Amino acid sequence: MKRAVVTGARGGIGSATAEAFAARGYDVVGVEAGDDWEAALGSLDRIDALACAHGGSGRGFGDGPVDACTDEGWNETLELNLTSAFRYCRAAIPLLRANGGGAIVTLSSALALGGDRDFATHAYAAAKGALISLTRAMAVQYAPERIRCNVVVSGLVATPMSARAQADDDIRARLPELQPLTGDFGDPAHVAAAIVHLAEAPFTTGAVLAVDGGWSAR
Repeated sequence: MKRAVVTGARGGIGSATAEAFAARGYDVVGVEAGDDWEAALGSLDRIDALACAHGGSGRGFGDGPVDACTDEGWNETLELNLTSAFRYCRAAIPLLRANGGGAIVTLSSALALGGDRDFATHAYAAAKGALISLTRAMAVQYAPERIRCNVVVSGLVATPMSARAQADDDIRARLPELQPLTGDFGDPAHVAAAIVHLAEAPFTTGAVLAVDGGWSAR
């Protein structure tokens, strides 16, 4: 049986991703962002895929526009959304190597590709942009070992993380502009399907796949 490690497996997109892998017959190992990444993966002898589906807003730490973002907001937001993913990937590479190859899929945000004043969390945007760069660098580095590394770029999705936006009438009114494909929040299952697709795509590495209702195409 194939094995997938899903980080943030109790979150909105993370739980949908765990369910999607399970539906494909994978043994799913769920890991939370606060867990010790090396202990969480240390008992495994091999994996077929790592899906870094965790992450979160840094507003509570002090993230915001550059002129208002605090040092704590910057550092904690990068730790949550970028540094933790780096550590999971570092722990996963030897397991994928032992497997003779496999896949890493990271989860970025449409805010990594373009800013918006209603979503002015610049540390978050920076972390998610750097995650794209990290994943593409890994794609080149590990391709000879048949380890494929790809990114899904998510738009506004109906998850607990987007509760603020879901409750904001002004943002809801902008959805036809922001995500013109549906004019609504996305479904976590749609993002999860893209993650699993990239995890199983044998001739794809370094891809940045937007699943954002048209946000990044504007």
